Amino acid sequence: MTENISTNLKRSSDLEIWGVRFSAVFTFVVGMVNLISAVQPALLERLTILREAAIPLEVRFGSRLTSAFAGFALLLLANGLFRRKRVAWILTTILLSVSMLSHLLKGLDFEEAGISLALLLVLILLRHSFHALSDPPSIRQGILVLVGAVLFTLMYGTIGFYLLDRHFSTPFNFSQAVRQTLMMFIAFYDPGLQPITGFGRYFADSIYVIGLGTLGFALLMLIRPVLVRQPATAEERMRAEKIIQQYGRTPLARAALFEDKSYFFGGEDTVIAYATSGRGAMALGDPIGPDHQMAMAIEKFRDYCSRNDWTPAFASTLPDYLEIYRSLGFEATCIGYEAIVDLKSFTLEGSQNKGLRNTISRMERNGYTTEVLLPPLEDKFIHELQQISDAWLTSRHGGEMHFSVGWFEENYIRHSPVIVVRGADGEIIAFANLVSEYQKNELTLDLMRHFSNVPNGTMDFLFVRMLQWAKQQGYDHFSLGLSAIVGVGEKPEDPRVEQALHTLAEYVSRFYNFKGLHAFKEKFHPHWEPRYLVYPGVGSLPLVLTTLLKVHSGENFLVKFLWN
Repeated sequence: MTENISTNLKRSSDLEIWGVRFSAVFTFVVGMVNLISAVQPALLERLTILREAAIPLEVRFGSRLTSAFAGFALLLLANGLFRRKRVAWILTTILLSVSMLSHLLKGLDFEEAGISLALLLVLILLRHSFHALSDPPSIRQGILVLVGAVLFTLMYGTIGFYLLDRHFSTPFNFSQAVRQTLMMFIAFYDPGLQPITGFGRYFADSIYVIGLGTLGFALLMLIRPVLVRQPATAEERMRAEKIIQQYGRTPLARAALFEDKSYFFGGEDTVIAYATSGRGAMALGDPIGPDHQMAMAIEKFRDYCSRNDWTPAFASTLPDYLEIYRSLGFEATCIGYEAIVDLKSFTLEGSQNKGLRNTISRMERNGYTTEVLLPPLEDKFIHELQQISDAWLTSRHGGEMHFSVGWFEENYIRHSPVIVVRGADGEIIAFANLVSEYQKNELTLDLMRHFSNVPNGTMDFLFVRMLQWAKQQGYDHFSLGLSAIVGVGEKPEDPRVEQALHTLAEYVSRFYNFKGLHAFKEKFHPHWEPRYLVYPGVGSLPLVLTTLLKVHSGENFLVKFLWN
């Protein structure tokens, strides 16, 4: 019985999805029909009926231009309907009503009017399916653009017609110039307007160009996705921090508290930390909370994103909840493996660690030492670490990364344990800050930076001492972080999506040395756990991957691309 209900619900959902897609495509087709019909001559017998009904030439001509404008607007709105935009639905139903009337007035085009009526009925039947919100500030901006366009075009046309009346067959006084401009902009027709010079035709056409351009821009602003402009409130951060401290169990838990995150509370004790870019919403890892609230939180977040016209995705998720994601219509692709060192068995003994032992001995002979600085750090240390961080960023030709990693922010670094490498002169030349997890007896690192001229083996030295210190403190495991893409899609039997990601990684490797970082982590003999990218479907992948890049690096990815 339950299975039958689930099947029926899925069928109903599929029908709704295809209904929305059909109406969007149908709207695009109707827009094209309007544009083509507007430039086609009316049938003679129907035109005769209109003349006998005393429909003025101006009305017929104006209806033709109105039909063309409605077609242009419907082409723009089709994409908004595909994205379930409520504003797009409202504007489309209005334009279809106008379109039907204009088809009848311009030439008794019952066929075109009938097509518009059919689409209008479909949209009315599907009205509850168009629930995605538009960005409120953008709606206000779109309305302001529309009002500004009317005022500017009114001023532009009035002054032009008044001063340039010698370029037209009919002279214009001030009131006539105002009327002429309003009719051209609002009704899109020109009663008796006859330019007698090339400049006069250019000026008249420019009013149409300004009108269409500003109206088109206003429409696009009206259906723009909701943008997150305000950071999470103090109350939201406090609530999220309480949940994360109680249920966080991955290295990403601390990153969920960084200031670039917004929060969605999918249950009483469940939070999803996410960031947005354009139409994409990227959640950091799985929802954080008790297991029994996972399905509800994921479903609510999916619906929340749908209402805001966002495409939801989850980055670096555990394997634990993949079946829940799939049951809710998501797909999952492995994007890398997290390196986790078992500290209880970590040792430098054995032939396989000979290279590391030699490196440690060489560094010590040359006077290099390590030290763990416990929080809160003194100002002098913050200043030294800042210099190293700035030099490291300069050498990489870019700015700070975000989202799943931290950035050098004084308060964050001051309250983190930091391991440093000192040269023979006692100066700090490299550092890494340490982050403990909440529910697991596990440690991880975040920022890992050094001067560009440090000797070979410096970071090996830092990592060995860091792991040894963590073992002495009684930690069970140490996470070396995600090794992205490496090992993904390398086999012929791997899914095509993973093979495509592997190909993409070959290009992106000019910016990020995935393989080199993976080989470095392999020195410490971790075990590798898969991490996944969860997304709505293959068709959403271009947007999802773009969102993932942008929330991590923003404009820095473009800077790196142009620089290199």
